[in-house]
Amino acid sequence: MRPLVTLRSLSVAYAGRDHAALKPLDLDILDGEKLAVIGESGSGKSTLALAIAGLLPATARIGGDLAWPEIRAIGRHRPQGGRDFGFVFQDSAASLDPVMPIGTQIAEVARAHLGLGWPQAHEQAKSLLARVRLPDPDSVMGAYPHQLSGGQKQRVALAAAIAAGPRLLIADEATSALDTIVQAEIIGLIRRLVEENGMTLLFVGHDIALAAELCDRIAVFREGDMVELGETGQVISQPRHAYTRALLAAHIVLDAEPLRAGARHG
Repeated sequence: MRPLVTLRSLSVAYAGRDHAALKPLDLDILDGEKLAVIGESGSGKSTLALAIAGLLPATARIGGDLAWPEIRAIGRHRPQGGRDFGFVFQDSAASLDPVMPIGTQIAEVARAHLGLGWPQAHEQAKSLLARVRLPDPDSVMGAYPHQLSGGQKQRVALAAAIAAGPRLLIADEATSALDTIVQAEIIGLIRRLVEENGMTLLFVGHDIALAAELCDRIAVFREGDMVELGETGQVISQPRHAYTRALLAAHIVLDAEPLRAGARHG
């Protein structure tokens, strides 16, 4: 597989902090793969996701090179949200406009990037709500975020993220705020949407069991460093770094089945 995104000696630091949020990193995100970036809070994993999406704050100092080869080949230097990537955040409520109906929010994405008129964009939005398995899409179209549950809002966020058919879906802690049952439903939904749409997935989180269940490769981050990278089966069955082994040990008793499923990826 060819690389969709390439990182060469990429580093990120924030003004006023003594240490880098992300130390120099070389990584290719391959077109069509499902890559998990796993680590504890402060490990640099979300900084990486924001850097790839071009969403870092103005205070960030970025070193090295981050490129989308196909975008660069056609003369664009930055990816466009919605068109090139869709981003699903941990807090779905914060990513939705509280005073705009759900249908309008999704339709705006389709309108902006697909050139659809409002009637076609609204039909596209309703179709997307059905695809993310929200019951009664007609009612959801006219609802506001505060009228939906956390799981429903995350499904809406997924629908908006894929509305313009992006090449890359970035899910940054997209399931960590949900209960176990809803979390499993969202993971299954992400997998299905990625496969149906032929998207690349960057799954960012702290749960190595979920990563094993969902992804082809796992990158493990600690204190701004990528300490391990490999195929899912290899990382799960033969971890090379002590930190990876510690993450696995935290799940073996309570969550062994997803780990066994993940090992079968290899």
